[in-house]
Amino acid sequence: MGILSKAAISNGKGGFKIDTISVEDPKDDEVLVKIKAAGLCHTDHDSLTWGKPIVLGHEGAGIVEKVGKSVKNVKVGDKVILNWATPCMTCHQCQDGNQHICETNSPVTAGGNGYTPGHAHLEGTTFKGEAIERSFNIGTLAEYTLVKDVACVKLDSQMPFSSASIISCGVMTGYGSVVNSAKLQAGSSAVVIGTGGVGLNAIQGARISGASKIIAIDINPERLEMATKFGATHTILADKNDKGLANAALSVKELTDGRGADYAFECTAIPALGAAPLAMVKNAGTAIQVSGIEEEITIDMRLFEWDKIYINPLYGGCRPEVDFPKLVNLYNKGDLMLDQMITRTYPLENLEQAFRDMLDGKNAKGVIVFE
Repeated sequence: MGILSKAAISNGKGGFKIDTISVEDPKDDEVLVKIKAAGLCHTDHDSLTWGKPIVLGHEGAGIVEKVGKSVKNVKVGDKVILNWATPCMTCHQCQDGNQHICETNSPVTAGGNGYTPGHAHLEGTTFKGEAIERSFNIGTLAEYTLVKDVACVKLDSQMPFSSASIISCGVMTGYGSVVNSAKLQAGSSAVVIGTGGVGLNAIQGARISGASKIIAIDINPERLEMATKFGATHTILADKNDKGLANAALSVKELTDGRGADYAFECTAIPALGAAPLAMVKNAGTAIQVSGIEEEITIDMRLFEWDKIYINPLYGGCRPEVDFPKLVNLYNKGDLMLDQMITRTYPLENLEQAFRDMLDGKNAKGVIVFE
């Protein structure tokens, strides 16, 4: 008989409910985790429409409850951050240092948000007697979850679980896109378009990397005020009718000696803004599409003139065993602001309200907490 666990379960058609699942003991390379906190991002809301029932949630932190007999990296009682990009460490991409785009285990690059070998055994979680998948291999919006050992990174810090939980997607994506993917150089200038949870962490990544000028762009003045607290040196209040942020791009050039910034990070996931960072970087500058636009857009090729680079990284190039401890260390030193990013916490029963607040732009980051 498995552990009965309260969980948020999507019906795959846009809705969800809070109900009870059964979570079994871990197999040899698996870990049973008692979730203490789970961050929310727009991907969690998107997953409501993936066409199949799933246990929701892909950011989280908790305590190891049980381990399989071959697990070496964590033990019962350890605090852990969960990582959804579970690497196999043997495929071409993992061997090439690209653990975040593992060809075998990744729910994105290997499974199209579906079941892959990076998911703990499917029958280990059941709902009404039927096996059910866990979102992004981990399903953190539940009191208990069963994951592969490679999904667990030991947490050596006294930070609150709520702050630890957001590392595993939003923080890593924003910070990593600056540090790992763009490799922003100290003394350079950066633009961040969109100052939600991911954008604020891109700002932090630029600040910690030593950027001399960090320009935040948003249509929400309250968000821009928050951006200055996280490291933005300049702000531009955008007009929602400014097509492709063309006028905002002119303002960026005014702030960068007429040539544009060295780097520009698009963090809104709005398709109409997919080309916007190209208009904001100088010749030979780098534009980074951080937010994951996955549909066809039209780009004026003149925006690439001249020698501009456009990259579309996944998960900030995350290597969980390397990057998570770095982020924890930056937090411990006071360089990485995580506690301040959490606008509000909610019990699981208030997930509907948490989604509404997220979609309305009220939160930098909302977190579900479990007692």
